[in-house]
Amino acid sequence: MSAPTPHTVHVAVVQAGSVPFDTEACVSKACTLIAEAAANGAKVVVFPEAFVPGYPKGVNYGLVVGTRDPLGREEFRQYLEAAIAVPGPQTQRLGEAAAAHGCHVVVGVIEQDGGTCYCTVLFFGPDGALLGKHRKLMPTAMERMIWGFGDGSTLTAIDSPYGVIGSVICWENYMPMLRMAMYAKGVALYCAPTADDRDTWIATMQHVAMEGRCFVLSACQFFRKSDFPASLRVSLGDTPDAVLMRGGSAIINPLGKVLAGPHFGSETILYATLDLHDIGRGKFDFDATGHYSRPDVFQLSVNESVQSAVVGKPHF
Repeated sequence: MSAPTPHTVHVAVVQAGSVPFDTEACVSKACTLIAEAAANGAKVVVFPEAFVPGYPKGVNYGLVVGTRDPLGREEFRQYLEAAIAVPGPQTQRLGEAAAAHGCHVVVGVIEQDGGTCYCTVLFFGPDGALLGKHRKLMPTAMERMIWGFGDGSTLTAIDSPYGVIGSVICWENYMPMLRMAMYAKGVALYCAPTADDRDTWIATMQHVAMEGRCFVLSACQFFRKSDFPASLRVSLGDTPDAVLMRGGSAIINPLGKVLAGPHFGSETILYATLDLHDIGRGKFDFDATGHYSRPDVFQLSVNESVQSAVVGKPHF
């Protein structure tokens, strides 16, 4: 007989800064934080966007419309080489940490695939297995110069004892059709790794929770200008102690109630015990892809096939 489905789960949202451009240090820090969160009872642990090897806030790579500079090319080379293969040695270490502590882990990484970086979220199971990934579909503004575009093949939703776990990264959350696609997958734990530390972000997360009638777990980094290598050009911040990303992580229930956070100004781990029955209670009067939809008027078509630049085997 299978074990009964739990109706509560203790979760953690990690608000911490990367060790920018230092891949192994980032992975080690992530493993330490997984251990801490699990020691406090967390069964699902969510990390920010681009935690490994860092979100390059304030780095412009020497970009001006119509020209690039040699140092910017070198800065990108360093970032590309700090990005990780999926799967690879770093995903192995992260999986081992998840397995050692018996928890699901959702973590933002920069993935290297050929000569392109992708902003990616990885999903690990409590047995350490890499269960899937999601590549950010639409990098925002300057991100488009350093990250590639994901496709519909990684609109990943992972089954867990606590319901379906999915992830939508940062300003992807402003894409109504992407949100609708994730709601249709039945996401219960909607993970929103982000680099948006503005006051307006919490309202967005509350809206998503109410629209999807799901729990939202949003993780943002906290770091200072001095956390970047001295050799890197960082245009934001007047002093080394200047805060470049101030956090704002939060955990929200399906009716928009903030259960933990938003926390600003320091590294922390936020915790909450989720009553999973709140999802069904919320669906009573609103189900975006069910009784509150009007498929006779509106329909969404989603292409989840892999998009490749080269199809078939080249002939020589």
